[in-house]
Amino acid sequence: MSSFMGDCKIIVCGASKFAPHYRAIAYSRRNNYPNEVSPEGTPDGAADVHGEDLAALARALGFSRIRVVAHSSGAHAALFFAAKHPDMVTSLAVNEPPALGMLSGLPNSAEILKEFASLAPAREALKLGDVQRGIPMFVDVVGGPGAYERRSDADKKMNLDNVASYQADAIKRPRPIFTCDMAKAITAPTLLSDAERSPRLFHHVLDQLEACLPNRERIEIPASSHTVTVDNPNAYEQAVLAFFAQH
Repeated sequence: MSSFMGDCKIIVCGASKFAPHYRAIAYSRRNNYPNEVSPEGTPDGAADVHGEDLAALARALGFSRIRVVAHSSGAHAALFFAAKHPDMVTSLAVNEPPALGMLSGLPNSAEILKEFASLAPAREALKLGDVQRGIPMFVDVVGGPGAYERRSDADKKMNLDNVASYQADAIKRPRPIFTCDMAKAITAPTLLSDAERSPRLFHHVLDQLEACLPNRERIEIPASSHTVTVDNPNAYEQAVLAFFAQH
């Protein structure tokens, strides 16, 4: 499930803190529970497809402009959405999008990407259908050692419910490329957030987004790894609410 939100014009996941202030709408992305799922379906990382789905959903709900809150792969999709449909975005909050295309051309990009080389065994396990081994491995690489064990039973179940989209990532095409020129097309106020204990790769991606986005602020969520909504939800939610109050 992606983390999207809206105010009479907003679209969110984990919407309880936002609902008193906005009309908050949580939805499940394509190839995620309770939608039809298949390892042969849409990959979790198909950010361009998921971004267009968000635009279609907003229009179907009758919203001309929305605020968006998004995390990880959902944040990657939100960037594609905002770049292609800048007139539909009031403001945007993205937490650690895996927009690896932003690293292209950096002199140390190969070294930075080595940090995620350990995803290969997790993806291979998922590709073979060994989800009980693959999911914890995947979560611990992305969120840091021990990230899977820190998750609640509900979050672990959500990982299992949505495993088809991860399996599709392991089998299908690589993630689409989000570029600096695309970021420059996002005119809405944008909050970039990363987490104190996240893998450095995410910080490098945000460094490049910060340099390219024309209207952005950046914060670091303390006492948290990649999964800020699990590790330090109050700090994250309050930061987003404060940003939206200003934008």
